[in-house]
Amino acid sequence: MMWLRVTFLLLCTSAVGCTDIFNTSGLLLEFTAVDLYEKMNSGKMIFIYFENQVSQSISLFLGELKKSADVLKDYGILVGKINCNKEMVPSYCMKETAQHTAFLFRAGKEFVNFDLDTVFDVNSIVSEVLFAILRDEVKYVHSDADLSVMEKSVKGKKDIVLAYVSSLGTQEHRSVMETAYVYGSKYQFILITGGPVLKHLGVHRASPLSRVWFLHCTAPFSERCPLTPMKTPLSTLSLHTFLQLMEAPLLAEVYEDPSAVARPQFPYQQTPQVFLFSNSETEQLDRDTANALAWRLRGIALLSLVHRKSPAVKTPVEYNVAYRLPDKGSEVKYLTLDNLDGLLELFHHHEADEMQDEELEGEECDTEDNVSNGDLDDEIVASVYENRGHSVHMDSITQLTSDDFPNAVTQSGLTVVLFYLKWDAVSTAFFSSFTEVAERLADAGVVDVHMSAVDCGEWTDLCAAQPVGSHPVPFKPITAFPSVLLLSPQEQIQEYRGMLGCEPLLRFILLSRPASPQILSTQQEVTSFLHGMPHHELAGFIPDRIVGLFSSHAHAADLSAFNEAAKSLRGRVLSAQLTDVLAQEWAADLSVNLPAVLVFPSWKRDSQPSVLSLFASVDNLISQVDAALLHPLPELTVENLPSFLSLGKALLLLFVGEEEDEIGLRQNKALLEEMKGVLELGGERMEPYLTCWIHLGRTPAGMSVLGSYLGSMPPLPALVLTHLPSGHEVYEYPPNTPITAQSVLQWLQKVEEARESPAGMLGKDDWPPSVEFYDFLKTMDEEEPGFAKQRGPKKEDKEVEMDEAELNVEEATTDSSYRTPHHSEL
Repeated sequence: MMWLRVTFLLLCTSAVGCTDIFNTSGLLLEFTAVDLYEKMNSGKMIFIYFENQVSQSISLFLGELKKSADVLKDYGILVGKINCNKEMVPSYCMKETAQHTAFLFRAGKEFVNFDLDTVFDVNSIVSEVLFAILRDEVKYVHSDADLSVMEKSVKGKKDIVLAYVSSLGTQEHRSVMETAYVYGSKYQFILITGGPVLKHLGVHRASPLSRVWFLHCTAPFSERCPLTPMKTPLSTLSLHTFLQLMEAPLLAEVYEDPSAVARPQFPYQQTPQVFLFSNSETEQLDRDTANALAWRLRGIALLSLVHRKSPAVKTPVEYNVAYRLPDKGSEVKYLTLDNLDGLLELFHHHEADEMQDEELEGEECDTEDNVSNGDLDDEIVASVYENRGHSVHMDSITQLTSDDFPNAVTQSGLTVVLFYLKWDAVSTAFFSSFTEVAERLADAGVVDVHMSAVDCGEWTDLCAAQPVGSHPVPFKPITAFPSVLLLSPQEQIQEYRGMLGCEPLLRFILLSRPASPQILSTQQEVTSFLHGMPHHELAGFIPDRIVGLFSSHAHAADLSAFNEAAKSLRGRVLSAQLTDVLAQEWAADLSVNLPAVLVFPSWKRDSQPSVLSLFASVDNLISQVDAALLHPLPELTVENLPSFLSLGKALLLLFVGEEEDEIGLRQNKALLEEMKGVLELGGERMEPYLTCWIHLGRTPAGMSVLGSYLGSMPPLPALVLTHLPSGHEVYEYPPNTPITAQSVLQWLQKVEEARESPAGMLGKDDWPPSVEFYDFLKTMDEEEPGFAKQRGPKKEDKEVEMDEAELNVEEATTDSSYRTPHHSEL
């Protein structure tokens, strides 16, 4: 039955068109009242208009309704009209609104009605009627969180066809609905007309062009469903062809020359063929390479792996790739390529040549790579893989050697040095971010920062901290890559320990430029320090600030401790020092006693600073500053997560979705107010908990975290208690229960008294090889049992803690990666 529908569907998209095939009478079917009731009682679906007075616009509509009758006939839908001047149906003919409304009847009842403004031509009529009928089958998503929930619901059961149309009622909308009618039982169809989900799909602004993506949710991937975009303009025929291609085998293996391989048969006869040659010595590696390439060519070409071990393969060994286009008489062409990028470019150009010119007008370069990050063993490696062949501009970075390193440091106000290895994946991924920082500093006119790099694969003596001539190297041997050091003449060396991304590094450098602490001697300098922001707009942030108030003679020890703390905090906060008369004036204004440290958090604007007056040591002062800078209800992000985890507190974590409108914004604000109420009502009882929240629109990787906690995506908002110091349980606040301060405190009480059952457990800190072939340690143990003894027994698996890598699943490919001692996958 499906193939009969498909055949009809394809006939309808030919040059003749369905209307011309069936519309022989030229008249619109006109029902009597008796006919209408008989058809309704027979269970047929009827799309009908109750005609009363015929205006010019109504006359145009009736013409389009007549065209749609023959199209909808194949879907079991009768189309017609009732002339209310001849046949009075009081419940409809007497309604004023019926003049501007068409009705769809189903199972003897009115199913839905349409304003004539929405069903104005044959395309809008067909698309809207089918959309109404399929409203339970064709879903709608707005945000990436919605899409993630949908993916989880069909995981392992169905693939997803996701279509974007700029507006409803168009030819493209009709094509999607007609295809969904045929394939709705086989695939999960999703229709979107915009929303934040477009950004996840690689469309960064509203586009007038319709697009389709195929999400491979039946494929064995642990995270998000890998997706393949349709490259051709959306039509019923192109969508049908695309879906057929998605059903084609990912990789075929052949044992004869490409010229002897038969051309693809229906429905793949218009698809190019690509052949990769495999040698018996590297057969498994060749197969892995072919699989990765097949994902990238999916929807564009059919890939076959040709085994040279077969005697029937006579192709000379200097060729490693071949291809054949679908044109009649096209011969197999053989190539010798150093990498596969050239082959991909060839087919991307071939696809582009077939695109209509109108598609290219006003389009941004939304490059979409078909390879899924799930195919690769590491998010960082995935980033390197996706950006391979992209050259990095080195104009703004100086490559240092053992010879010029000492002079470079002494001649610059601040030298930022990246120590890296060319063959290291993390170094390669981070290098582009480091270069971007250098370019942004140069563009902003920052001349006192010298951005440089050292290749430790070439200058091993320098990276090993061996003296350069008579000059000792001012740092310890570099043992981790990449590493970033900040060096200033006569200053203590700073090691950058933050995220390996552009924005965090830029912020760290900008906050490291001024002296730490700055010595302020006038009121004007104090005002400039507290409110001035030279170059901080580069990173788009407001810095945290601390100011020490001391008497230079009476508080020498405290002043020294503050100076040491300021040096340790350099790169994180701006620090300044006031002494004697100026310090006393500030202390009097704030009604505090000397010595004192004033803390101005970036989130606490236009309000009194926090005052620290008692600090026993440098470490104690740093701890107090960190506590004063902490927001009472912080928003968790990829960047600040490590510092919050280091506090060692359980996380009372609220997940909120992206606001779709003003109502959603108000709802999220109300939720945050309730969480503040939890802190206020709970008082000291909340001390063991870090109460925080994640905005899934700004931090979409939080969806993976939430899903891993509970095993599935719960309805939002969701409140969980996790990372308990006493165990690895995850507790979920009862779903669909209003989140109020009092009820949250009662729920916490139940958890503390062990009257609540955990909803999940933190996963294991385990990252096995993605495939057996990559388990190199196991291979070594099998070949040399002595290696296993030297390494000692395996460590017992520990329960995972939510570290940087958990929230970096999505951000890693866009902004490099974290520095973490290990990785963890959810």
